[in-house]
Amino acid sequence: MVSRSYRVCDDEICLAGGLPATTPARTAFDIGRSRPLHQAVPILDALLSATDTAVAEVHDVADRWPGIRGVRRLRSMLHLVDAAAESPQESRLRLILVRGGLPAPECQIRFPELRIRVDMGWREWKVAVEYDGVQHWSDAAQRAWDIERIALLEAAGWVVVRVSAAMLSRPAVLTSRIRDKLRSAGCPI
Repeated sequence: MVSRSYRVCDDEICLAGGLPATTPARTAFDIGRSRPLHQAVPILDALLSATDTAVAEVHDVADRWPGIRGVRRLRSMLHLVDAAAESPQESRLRLILVRGGLPAPECQIRFPELRIRVDMGWREWKVAVEYDGVQHWSDAAQRAWDIERIALLEAAGWVVVRVSAAMLSRPAVLTSRIRDKLRSAGCPI
């Protein structure tokens, strides 16, 4: 077990359930500087989403502690954080795409006229990427809705790339597949 001791300013403390805790921005600061990118980004996505904290607030904490250990690591990953991601797997998928040289996708694209949304994608090129967790395969109603949803998107001119957990272990294949779809749609990559 590793124990760490950090200096914390008074305004980096809040009450959570009546107990003193670090603010969400300070907590994000400590997570980002002490964990590798592939671990930290999914946690930061979830933390910022759950607490409605902006990345700028984490930058403010980093500005206060410029020479502290790990602050460069934190700064190098903050542009990858997206509180719109709805699961750690979506965060991991987004990281694979960006680290594979693709433009950063927009998360949770909504189609109000169709009453649906997709996990991520690129509006300009009408390419969507959907992470399918186990419920998409094991729940018959979810599976039926997924088929209908994809048909609606395709009818609207979108290309949908579905991704499973197993595909995340083959990032080069996954990135190549999506790069091909983006190029076919006119993306200059």
